Amino acid sequence: MSKIEVNAIEPQCGTNLTVGASGDTITFPSGTTVVNNGSQTGFGRTGTVDWDTTPKTGDFTAANGVGYFVNTAGGAVTVTLPGSPNAGDVVSVSDYNGNAQTNVITIARNSSNINGSASDLVVSKSNSAIQLIYVDSTTGWQSVITANISDISNPFISATGGTITTCGDCKIHTFTGPGTFAVVAGGCAANNVVSHLVVAGGGSGGTNLGGGGGGGGFREVKTPLNPYTSSPLDGYPTASNRVTVTTTSFPITVGAGGVGAPYGSVAGDGSNSIFSTITSTGGGGGGGSNPNVSVGSPGGSGGGGSYEGGGAPGGTGNTPPVSPPQGTNGGTGLEGPPIWSAAGGGGATDTGTNAPPSGGGPGGDGATTSISGSPTTYAGGGGGSGSSNNGSPGGTGGPGGGGGGGAGPESPMGSVGAVNTGGGGGGSANVTPPAQTSGNNGGSGIVIIRYKFQ
Repeated sequence: MSKIEVNAIEPQCGTNLTVGASGDTITFPSGTTVVNNGSQTGFGRTGTVDWDTTPKTGDFTAANGVGYFVNTAGGAVTVTLPGSPNAGDVVSVSDYNGNAQTNVITIARNSSNINGSASDLVVSKSNSAIQLIYVDSTTGWQSVITANISDISNPFISATGGTITTCGDCKIHTFTGPGTFAVVAGGCAANNVVSHLVVAGGGSGGTNLGGGGGGGGFREVKTPLNPYTSSPLDGYPTASNRVTVTTTSFPITVGAGGVGAPYGSVAGDGSNSIFSTITSTGGGGGGGSNPNVSVGSPGGSGGGGSYEGGGAPGGTGNTPPVSPPQGTNGGTGLEGPPIWSAAGGGGATDTGTNAPPSGGGPGGDGATTSISGSPTTYAGGGGGSGSSNNGSPGGTGGPGGGGGGGAGPESPMGSVGAVNTGGGGGGSANVTPPAQTSGNNGGSGIVIIRYKFQ
């Protein structure tokens, strides 16, 4: 074997240099480092990376020519692309442990475009990998993966907040108190309309032969992507009822139930529940036996009237008005003799019952939906009270958490509206002295958001 020792090889004329002949094999011995300070052609495809096999668990800035395994088990990770890139620079990113669906990987553009867009790239599909090569200032970093880019970015949203459960291909976020629904990755526009249920707090019952509290306002939207049985009050056909989410945070308000007031005071209305542009109004409080507070209050559903003044009317439901209606009216009380009784509060789908001669009026029915994964009834009206003078029974609470009305000297108080149903509280029966009783509290509301995630 011949051996030539030189520091440089240059062509004798021109600028082209040929090493070896066709069919020859050029061998670089083990340990040799080949440095390319110029450009190359004919060595196969560009864009090769050296993989860093230590998974990244926190935010970092990528280096040219390196591939990274990103572990998001502990939370979302942001990979910032190199600044001031040159044509041919390359970076690869792979979801290390399949958690990108839950905790996304954000590839921050660092002032350069990605696929021609001045937007960061979010990897939100489990077990995904992507390779990006910098082309020029117009395209910026171009994806050169073998699959379509839609396989990297999940076409459905990813979000946090509330108690999260899974039902088939749907995620369900349940808020039983104030919170935040945070969308961390947006899907395509058609998939960003979410199903939702917003139920306000129920009104409290009236005191001393008082009417039942009205159920909290009930508003629901079921999108075509969600395979569950909705209530009859599905508002999806009305565009203003729909909520299209984006990658931002949505504060959630869950209304408290109305607080029962003592004799002579207005029964407490329920508080509103709110999600984005959707507000459900708290249920109206029931009327009491004092003439100044005998009429049921308006609200999502109206409170029932007391017996005063020949039978006081109930409050108006669906106040303020929305379509479909968020509730119904309360019933009218009955003044004897021999029977003095109060009416039921309105429910989501059925008005409060006028006080019958046999006792207090039942609360109106609530609405049943399976948005949570199982059929549940919400926003029932509270039952009106019966008279303790003759032992007439109190009205039953409407299905959907409504409290029963008080009755007779043995059980004058009745019952409260159920927690997180928006049920109205039951009215209390008359006792002597009347200051010994207050109306029953309404039940708190609830907010549920449901969407397809895969």
